[in-house]
Amino acid sequence: MTAEMTENKPTQDQARIASALTRYRFLAWTTGIWLLVLTTEVIAKYGFGVDNFGWVGIVHGWVYLVFLVVTADLAVKVRWPAVKTILTLLSGTIPFLSFFVEHIRTAEVKKRFLS
Repeated sequence: MTAEMTENKPTQDQARIASALTRYRFLAWTTGIWLLVLTTEVIAKYGFGVDNFGWVGIVHGWVYLVFLVVTADLAVKVRWPAVKTILTLLSGTIPFLSFFVEHIRTAEVKKRFLS
């Protein structure tokens, strides 16, 4: 194999980080969407008396749990400091925030590890 071929080939660490980043991005968006659905359900329940969607909170809870695991995995692989990790984990609890944080963290990881 020539030197040019090995330079363009991603390292094993880069492949692991790219895979973890893809999982994180998917779960950040999934968590954000389910949080918006949960917010709509809470507004419908307490604002309009509609109480047909009790299962939405359960689904969001499970999705958020998987988001926590996937985010922690990425944080370990890219060695985020504890505060950055915790703030990223909490982004799945505030409507719309997971979308913005995902965009910022993705840009950071791509620039630092995958460019």
